[in-house]
Amino acid sequence: MSQTEHGSGMKKTLTNWNFFTIGFGAIIGTGWVLLVGDWMVIGGGPVAAMIAFAIGAVFLLPIGAVFGELTAAIPISGGIVEYVDRTFGPTMSYITGWFLALGNGILCPWEAIAISTLVSDMFGDFFPILRSVKLYTILGADVYLFPTLIALLFAAYVVAMNLRGASSAARLQAFLAKALLCGMLLAMGISLVKGGPSNILPIFSQVQGAMTRTRVADLWSGVLAVLVMTPFFYAGFDTVPQQAEEAAEGLDWNKFGKVISMALLASGVFYMVCIYSFGTIVPWTEFVKSPVPALSCLRNINLWLYVAMLCIGTLGPMGPMNSFFGATTRIMLAMGRKGQLPASFAKLDAKSGTPRTACVLMAAFTLIGPFFGKKLLVPLTNVSALSFIFACMMVSLACLRMRFSEPDLPRPYKVPGGRLGILGACVAGGIIVLLMVVPYSPAALNAVEWGIVAGWVVLGLLLRLLSGRRAVAD
Repeated sequence: MSQTEHGSGMKKTLTNWNFFTIGFGAIIGTGWVLLVGDWMVIGGGPVAAMIAFAIGAVFLLPIGAVFGELTAAIPISGGIVEYVDRTFGPTMSYITGWFLALGNGILCPWEAIAISTLVSDMFGDFFPILRSVKLYTILGADVYLFPTLIALLFAAYVVAMNLRGASSAARLQAFLAKALLCGMLLAMGISLVKGGPSNILPIFSQVQGAMTRTRVADLWSGVLAVLVMTPFFYAGFDTVPQQAEEAAEGLDWNKFGKVISMALLASGVFYMVCIYSFGTIVPWTEFVKSPVPALSCLRNINLWLYVAMLCIGTLGPMGPMNSFFGATTRIMLAMGRKGQLPASFAKLDAKSGTPRTACVLMAAFTLIGPFFGKKLLVPLTNVSALSFIFACMMVSLACLRMRFSEPDLPRPYKVPGGRLGILGACVAGGIIVLLMVVPYSPAALNAVEWGIVAGWVVLGLLLRLLSGRRAVAD
């Protein structure tokens, strides 16, 4: 099947602004509200956290540029499957695509769990009825009826927008991006009016937070401790190229290549502004003592500001859920076209132009999320981070190899620095993968997380056996 035939049923409506909001919305979820206090505690202060997030964004820029180059050259849905297939063969293509499907797909139920947790833990203080009906306890976490139903409604809305087509999902993403920016501006405004730069002092201090404590001895160790976490909080820029086949006619592909880097940089600025703002509203050593301090400190300042930030924070998970839903279904579409998944995954809905089977599967996967409880958030986080960065490393290696194997391939956008820049992306991806798999590393996966990875591998092997090897013509 040719590239032209691939795109024949897909609606070409997405602009570069749509792609930017898809990437930005996927990166920025609820971490800036729920975990900003933990970042300060782990790093020993807001300064270490801000430096770490700045370095993290710059560190990932070469990988973002690699995605930009390959996608501008080969703008098809789930292009990562094609890139690796053309350079390292079908087996590595399948492994890479399947792991990226895990890394992206797992975040849809993750975000549904986050919504349920916010509604239960935060809104439950205002409306006790929300916690009046407990369904069960799973892994030590209570699951309540009404927060679960509310999370299901949010998730069902995201699913419905994606089933209607890429343009509907893009409009939702644009709205959510604006809501997140309102949250950042609210935090900045409160910091300017109520706080001051002196509250960021001391630059480094070992503190005890509500859930964790500082384990490092100096500022630069604190920067490193936060830095190993940042790839997860920047995960999502890879959602941009997965929907490239739905780009509007006449799109400037050179500008598209820069969109991913711009989404990364914008997210880095967003994180740094939020860390600074929350770290200066009150002395940061006091700020971190409260559970979910970003919300707790606002509650003490003004109840209406607290409710406004809580509403924005609750909408936050919908952005990543929306982006990752679209990206994962396109990865599965590409794998279906390659014969790596059953043939039904390659079929498009005649009306919406969306991959039907993948959307149904992801809808079910997303809607079961709220029933698992918040104790699964951390294991799913780490598994997603490993899957995502492994795929990034493979794409970087594919990009480097294609510079030699396909030198004449038209490339509307090229990685700054040429082959050296691509090599930098390969090294960056390899370092992060090693940090997550080498025993005793601060970011290494535990037994439960490796169990999730093993289960996904087994499921992938079964699906591949069922799908067989369909011949795919170019």
